[in-house]
Order: sequence, then C-alpha cells, then structure tokens
Amino acid sequence: MADIESARMAFGRFDADGDGFVTADEFRRAMAEMGDPFVTGPVADSVIAAKDVNGDGLLSFDEFWASLNK
Repeated sequence: MADIESARMAFGRFDADGDGFVTADEFRRAMAEMGDPFVTGPVADSVIAAKDVNGDGLLSFDEFWASLNK
C-alpha cells in the first residue's frame, strides 16, 4: 500500500491548476518537466483513460490513490 501523504504530493505535481483533477495535458506537461518528453498527447490520454474509473476524462485523487493500491 502506498503512503497517502506521498501520494498527495505526487498528485499535486500533476495537478498544475490545483483544481483537484489531472487532465491529460497536465499529465503530459508534468512528465515533460520531469524529463520524459516521450509522453505525447495520445499517450497521456491513454494513461488518464486507464485510471479514470468514472469516465469523465479527468483523474481525481481518489482514482489516482486507487491505482496506486492495485
């Protein structure tokens, strides 16, 4: 099981606008800032879609936390 405080910090790195959700574009930009320029728009869309349980196109902290604990 992941540490929830560490997970909140990690989630915050992706949630650029602080609205509590990570979009594919926020994910792509954060990955580029962390040194991974190979996460393209379609790749980011796929990653978010794979973890997006409710299908709204956004990754909430609860969905992020659940994906860490699978």
